Amino acid sequence: MHPEFPPVAFLAALSLLLTLPWHWRAQNVATLSIIAWLFILNVVYGVDAMIWANNVNIVIPVWCDITSKIIIGSTFALSSACLCICIHLEHLASVHRAKSPLGDKRVRQLFELFMCFGLPMCFMGLHYIVQGHRFDIIEEYGCRPTTYVSIPAIFLIWVPPLLLSTIALGFACASFVHFMRRRFTFARHLDTSRNGLTTSRYLRLMLMAVVEMIWNIAVTSYTLWFNTMDMRPWTNWDDVHSNFSRIDLYATAFTPQIVLTNFYLIWWIVPTSTFIFVAFFAFGKDAVNEYTACIVWIRRKVFKQRIEQTTLGSVSPAKCPRAVLPSLPRMPASRTRFDDKIDDYHPFPHNKQASKFPVPASYARAYGSMQDFRTLDAPPTHPGFSYVLDISPTRHHSPDVHQMV
Repeated sequence: MHPEFPPVAFLAALSLLLTLPWHWRAQNVATLSIIAWLFILNVVYGVDAMIWANNVNIVIPVWCDITSKIIIGSTFALSSACLCICIHLEHLASVHRAKSPLGDKRVRQLFELFMCFGLPMCFMGLHYIVQGHRFDIIEEYGCRPTTYVSIPAIFLIWVPPLLLSTIALGFACASFVHFMRRRFTFARHLDTSRNGLTTSRYLRLMLMAVVEMIWNIAVTSYTLWFNTMDMRPWTNWDDVHSNFSRIDLYATAFTPQIVLTNFYLIWWIVPTSTFIFVAFFAFGKDAVNEYTACIVWIRRKVFKQRIEQTTLGSVSPAKCPRAVLPSLPRMPASRTRFDDKIDDYHPFPHNKQASKFPVPASYARAYGSMQDFRTLDAPPTHPGFSYVLDISPTRHHSPDVHQMV
């Protein structure tokens, strides 16, 4: 029994959602397709492990028809997505593609849609050529596609993913060479490209693609080696597809141990690929900002909490209470010079007339905002600061800020 299969599969599927917001805003079709294919595969693996735990009953044949084809298509989709990422990174790093206009971006997105979804669907249809019967049901693992292992099957099922991964590895090497040549001006180069990438994001994408490609090459080579141990000759179409509606059942008690070990290793390929992808994007600075924004949104919308955003120099009134002082009438906003604002309250040296309203001692200090005195020659102060202005009658120069609160 493998009770850990469903929790691991569903946890891997949920972890992919952590990386979704930034890639969605960046409109990166290749990375979004990786998230989509891995999410679907993990859900399929989790459901299959729950339904076919300790049994090989044929309960949902249509589900098995659909999911077995999805498993075949994912083999091509993940390799194609890594190839698209490496092509895009190589174009960004090269000199002849310094700027990517909107038209080129749309063409690239259409190309990536075909490579990540159209091409896998084509191979899902071509799989019927080497599909010996309907599907297999394996105890503890669920529905799996079946392949008539022969020379045509090798070139249809295993060679294309290996070829795509090898080509992608070549583009990754080229992009790394471009990066090393322009490493001192690469950040500015990415800014002028207007692609939403920074140097750290670029490196994470490149490293993720390289690791995924190496992992895909190793996994595909292993499955090719194991399946070719039971190589059969291709005779004719009728022989290969005879009794096509057959469903083979693999009970644990009657399955050789080497086959069960192979099933176990292959099952962990999808969760491992998922955790590799998440490890590159779920712990960066962009991801942390997304988590913080999500937590703030939940606190505001769900728990109805008031979140105070403090800025440099701002002080919360609750934490720093002030004594209540007599307030002066607010100055007119249309007056621009400082002496015009306060000449009704206090005479300055250039004003030979006496004040109309003598200022009592209790009015010697007045609280205000720096925005009211933007025209002064005093040094600018952060808007978040409060200040105290001395307008004592004994001073014969322009008022200045002499105390910061």
